[in-house]
Amino acid sequence: MTKRSALKRQSRDMAREGVFDTRQFSEDAKVRRLPTHAGWSPYPSNDDRDQSYMKTLKPKSDGQAELMEAIDTHNMALALGPAGTGKTYLAVAKAVEALEAGKVGRIVLSRPAVEAGESIGYLPGDMEDKLAPYLRPLYDALSDRLSMKRVKALMAEGLIEIAPVGYMRGRTLNNAFIVVDEAQNCTYVQLKMLLTRLGWHSTMVVTGDPQQSDLLPSLSGLSDIAERLEPVSGIAVVRLAEQDIVRHPLVASMIGVL
Repeated sequence: MTKRSALKRQSRDMAREGVFDTRQFSEDAKVRRLPTHAGWSPYPSNDDRDQSYMKTLKPKSDGQAELMEAIDTHNMALALGPAGTGKTYLAVAKAVEALEAGKVGRIVLSRPAVEAGESIGYLPGDMEDKLAPYLRPLYDALSDRLSMKRVKALMAEGLIEIAPVGYMRGRTLNNAFIVVDEAQNCTYVQLKMLLTRLGWHSTMVVTGDPQQSDLLPSLSGLSDIAERLEPVSGIAVVRLAEQDIVRHPLVASMIGVL
């Protein structure tokens, strides 16, 4: 390599990596020490970052703060509220937080596979393929807190389990963080079955919007279950409202008139 080429490469490296002290490396050195006083740093100077890329979860409303406190202080919490209040996201994020901290041994996510105008029998594939679209929101929430590669690895190890409601009967869930999503699409009997799956050293969070049930109004059991469990000590029932909606502002406007 000519001297001119070496100087050109050295200038390019200095522009990319910052200004070096020539005493840090010799002319033919292959390994160079990066400077600590200049260059790009992965640590931002402020905390105004998108929450989806933060490991520390922060509430964006008083209702969300109440829900997060209820999950931390109760073994069972019910979160009822309109769409966009962060019920599922907060529940899954708390589950990931507990798993990463070693507070629980696994995460169990359950969701009813209720048809909303579509027929599940016409979807291609086997049973798992047919149920995948109904469980997709749980995968989205998980991948927002963990990388999809890590989610797949944890699922392969059995540390994260995603199952429809119908597969939960007869089980006892010990040392687990259980999230029951879209509970408004469960009947009273189904919810009673799910709530009684709670085992030792476990936490269960039930989320749903009683106003958006895909069942007949007389079949959904979420409202009835919440009213019966509200006076029970050790169980927290958190009711979120329109002011807790964190999606597009039009969502809050629509919820008020629809």
